[in-house]
Amino acid sequence: MTTVVLADDEALLRKALAALLTLEGEITVVAEAHDGESAVRATLRHRPDVLVIDLEMPGVDGLGAVEQIRRERPDQVVLMLTRHARPGVLRKALRLGVQGFVSKSAEPAHITSVINTLHAGRRWIDPDVSALAVVDDCPLTEREIDVLRATGDGYSAAEIASRLHLAEGTVRNYLSHAMQKTQTRTRHEAARYAREHDWL
Repeated sequence: MTTVVLADDEALLRKALAALLTLEGEITVVAEAHDGESAVRATLRHRPDVLVIDLEMPGVDGLGAVEQIRRERPDQVVLMLTRHARPGVLRKALRLGVQGFVSKSAEPAHITSVINTLHAGRRWIDPDVSALAVVDDCPLTEREIDVLRATGDGYSAAEIASRLHLAEGTVRNYLSHAMQKTQTRTRHEAARYAREHDWL
């Protein structure tokens, strides 16, 4: 029996998927989480075979949750559900060691199959997701993407520095470079531009 923590902020989808996964095969959903923070708590508490987590959630998103979990459980197997697979996001997820990506529109039987694949020690990236990962025209560095993502979440330069463990001057340099590359006048415009181009 494969144990799973299921994290998704859409309650209806999460409940339906939890029920269907149990029906589809030898899977037990040991906990559900409605946001990134509760996903971290549930995963560290229940230590599931596979964490199935939505990429886009309020507050701490899927990537942020995985980053926190990795500090405590570096070998945690992770399957990420996504609707919009942006190249920059995919690259960051792969760097964090996420083993699987599946579209949120996939059939429950397919998601079950991928969970079992990951639990067996293999990887899986849906073809439509991997196709997007190779389309990359982003001129921003990974750190510039990180600071723009935090800017888009409403954090000040000082808060970004604290969250990313950087000096405030370094954060301002990254923001300045990002603004030059996106030809925008403010960091908020740069963040918006990057989001519109699917770089964040």
